Amino acid sequence: MSRILKALSSIRKSGARTLLMGGQACVFYGAAEFSRDVDLLILADAENLANVRSALDALEATVIAVPGLEERHLLNGHAVHFRCRRADVAGLRIDVMAVLRGVDLFEELWERRTTLEIDGEPVDLLAMEDLVRAKKTQQDKDWPMIRRLVEQSYFEGVGNPTPGLVQFWLCELRTPQLLAEVVAAHPEAVEAVSRAAVRAALLGSAEEIGTALEMEEQDERRKDREYWTPLKRELEELRLSRGKNERGR
Repeated sequence: MSRILKALSSIRKSGARTLLMGGQACVFYGAAEFSRDVDLLILADAENLANVRSALDALEATVIAVPGLEERHLLNGHAVHFRCRRADVAGLRIDVMAVLRGVDLFEELWERRTTLEIDGEPVDLLAMEDLVRAKKTQQDKDWPMIRRLVEQSYFEGVGNPTPGLVQFWLCELRTPQLLAEVVAAHPEAVEAVSRAAVRAALLGSAEEIGTALEMEEQDERRKDREYWTPLKRELEELRLSRGKNERGR
């Protein structure tokens, strides 16, 4: 069993409600080959945080940066970063969050989660639709991953598409040719979608679809930068405060 599965198994056994996201979730969905870290979305209430702390203690995980694992920081949107020391998971990094930009609250995400069995271990993941939304960041590496995730959904479901899948493809496909195929095959579903790339597909212009997708990506990157700007300032204040406290000891 891999280090990542061992860590996830320990966390699940603690009773903590967590959802795998990030690169490792993409690996399990078949849209990536490798991930070094574990990214978890957690429910940030007192009971669940106690279970999360218990699991992290069992993994001998220590915080490697500010902030610490506190409800107020998590609910503000910060990530808390850990490094595992237990022998069988030594060196594994675990990043924990409770709030994501543009994504629903944990309870809703939990209700529509995907549970996969990996090497005999059940793993709870963000539903693919939610994972795609969570990956709309300012980071270059996330956009090819979004494209692969939605393509994976399309190629697996195109033979027997449900209305929900068609809606997902119309809203999220980032491959001009495939988006044009969905628009042509499901004209009845197009009216419910407000997306410039879909309007371009109706006109049959691959170049205009590509332009619309690029503008869409740039808009999401801008929103993500704006979202993280005050959080980065708050992190810097926390670092300075910790530095002053350490110097004053």
